[in-house]
Amino acid sequence: MFHLPDLTRRRALLAPNGVALRDVATGTRVTYAQLDDRANRFAEAMIQRLGLLPGDRIAILSRNRSSFFEILFACAKACVVLVPLNWRQTPSELVLLIDDCSAQWLLYDDTCAELAERVSEVTGIRTIPVREPGMARVDDGYQALVKAASGAPFGPDSWEEDQLWYLLYTAGTTGLPKAVIHTPGMALANMINIGLPVGISEADSTVTFLPVFHTAGINLYTLPVLMHGGTVHMLDRFDPDALLDLVDAGSVSLVFAVPAIYRTLSSHPRFATADLPRARSWTCGGGQLPTDLIEAFAERGAVVQPGFGLTETGPTVFLMDRESVAVRPESIGRPQLLMEVRLVRPDGGEAGIDEPGELWIRGPGVTPGYFNRPEATAAALTPDGWLRSGEIARRDADGYFAIVGRAQDMYVSGGENVYPAEIERVLAIHPDVLEVAVIGVSDPRWGEVGRAYVRPRPGAAPEPAALTSYCRTHLAGYKVPRDFILVDALPRTPAGDVSKHLLGPEDTGRARV
Repeated sequence: MFHLPDLTRRRALLAPNGVALRDVATGTRVTYAQLDDRANRFAEAMIQRLGLLPGDRIAILSRNRSSFFEILFACAKACVVLVPLNWRQTPSELVLLIDDCSAQWLLYDDTCAELAERVSEVTGIRTIPVREPGMARVDDGYQALVKAASGAPFGPDSWEEDQLWYLLYTAGTTGLPKAVIHTPGMALANMINIGLPVGISEADSTVTFLPVFHTAGINLYTLPVLMHGGTVHMLDRFDPDALLDLVDAGSVSLVFAVPAIYRTLSSHPRFATADLPRARSWTCGGGQLPTDLIEAFAERGAVVQPGFGLTETGPTVFLMDRESVAVRPESIGRPQLLMEVRLVRPDGGEAGIDEPGELWIRGPGVTPGYFNRPEATAAALTPDGWLRSGEIARRDADGYFAIVGRAQDMYVSGGENVYPAEIERVLAIHPDVLEVAVIGVSDPRWGEVGRAYVRPRPGAAPEPAALTSYCRTHLAGYKVPRDFILVDALPRTPAGDVSKHLLGPEDTGRARV
């Protein structure tokens, strides 16, 4: 075990007047000295006013606000565990999570007031409003607690690298979601794994628009930029115009987004004129980035680097190098500095070159486990620290990896293993297809066959015969979906991943073709 210096205390010493956080909607700026001061104050309040003890949990329902990161760092100082909750979930879903982690207090911003009240009515959890400067009644709740605190440095000068810092609940396709433990050591490893290949420095700035109840909203790139001493612009949600305004103004140098957001930007009226190269780094995770999007952004002077990671890995594991994106558009790159990876066959042996195998990951960025879930932790982590990711991948002779699909998504058709991601990549470049998701469905003859849910491009109406013929040109016969269903949209997780468990023949609002 090792110790990290208190990150905000050290940043306040190195660059007290540097702007750490800026809320785009209000223009409010928080310097590193202010960030450290406010984190100290709330850390003191949690222990001395709220009665929390080290290891206790405090939950939060919040859009992307600078106060969220004040609270996050305060929790590290007080050794209290923050639990960011998904404000898109229903009260009944949130009640289960609050009971699961035994949170004692619930912080909430104004947009989540009604949701917090309904959760509190069921659980009895005590609530605290978090209002930003400039809002009415700003001097109550969180702001009042911060104002009343002494302002003295709080907590030890260093943090243990393996202390529980915050919990992130996984989306969970079945059963109760699991809370992934995050630690300061994982944050440091992620800072190195993403910071080195992207070249983050104190001169950099980024924009956070992905939700902060997800690892991307916290770690790509907010925490790495703050640890380097740069500036983070906070958007409470994704707004293509606001993002492009920041890019055109040269206010952001680093942009991370998921494929669905790259798709939205590419179809925006301003895409053809936006000064995309003013942001020197564009990266992508949360799913395969289609080749047409890579090419569309490259034509506008922005090389989008695909990568790969998990909530359980901090998240960064892979990132594609800029020079190879055009020639290996399906690759997620090579493993980054502090991550070991291996591909494991079903028999436990090592997969060979171009042979599919389950991706196992090890390194200081990997979670120590799931909160209060020893069985789930034991199932996911081997005794020597390897995380079984459940992802199926291939490695080429040059050490570049590509995701084939998820083990749980694989289906068997006529005795052959079929990975939907391979079919989706082929269909995604069809001129009439905007997005696609493929699942396996039961078939009396073949055991399982593919079903493709297709979101057409605006104005397009692809015919089943044409899609079948197209697939037969590019895929083996057993991989060609048996039928296609047109959809207006695909169900997604907050991270932008398609929720395949919500796709099924009983769903309404779809036209079968």
